[in-house]
Amino acid sequence: MSPIILLSIALQIACGVHVVRSGRPIYWLFILLFFSYIAVLIYFIAEVLPDLRNGPGSRKVARKVRDVIDPSRDKRRAEINLQLSDTQANRRELAAESLRHGDYQRAAELYQGSLKGLYATDPNLMLGLAKAQFGMGQPQQARNTLDALIAANPDFRSKEGHLLYARTVEDIGDAAAALHEYEAVVQGYPGEEARVRYGLLLKRTGDSRKAAEIFREILTRSAASPKYYQREQRDWIETARQELARL
Repeated sequence: MSPIILLSIALQIACGVHVVRSGRPIYWLFILLFFSYIAVLIYFIAEVLPDLRNGPGSRKVARKVRDVIDPSRDKRRAEINLQLSDTQANRRELAAESLRHGDYQRAAELYQGSLKGLYATDPNLMLGLAKAQFGMGQPQQARNTLDALIAANPDFRSKEGHLLYARTVEDIGDAAAALHEYEAVVQGYPGEEARVRYGLLLKRTGDSRKAAEIFREILTRSAASPKYYQREQRDWIETARQELARL
């Protein structure tokens, strides 16, 4: 039997099974039976493709492709939303998108402008402002903002914010205080970035033994972690591996 005919039969059977399992109208079976490749193509476009586009996995892939093709799309949309309606929510959205795209000046302006009235000490806005200030190369201003955040919101907890605080202290040049902050933040930090930065600072301050311990711990933990975690943390794991090899 011709390979073309065999392929047609296989596709017809696959589509027929999909019709039955997905509860599609039974007339699709007759269309698939009598019209072969054309019917398979029509069925795929009409019934299968919409499901693929609307599934959570497909939406995730579509977002990634969209970000590669048009990375500024969400930021432009946020800009338009703010122009149409200058609300706290729209300001937050554009500030977050500006931050994500490395437009730290714009993000700082938006966060600063949002810290008014009921939101004057909003911890998430203050954290966003500190991120923007740090991104602009202003570690002292970022630290001041984080100190103000802590003073105004003593119960606020953020591992991301704590890591940022450690980085601001390090960039200011207070290595001893930075080591203290890193030692605290690595406890329960969801990822390897904090531990890698802690190890790097230990190495720079001359504590190679402790740095090696940290890097070995990273490699041991990651080796026993799920594959998805290893993929997500690949760059930090590789940094730990390289740094350990140099010690």
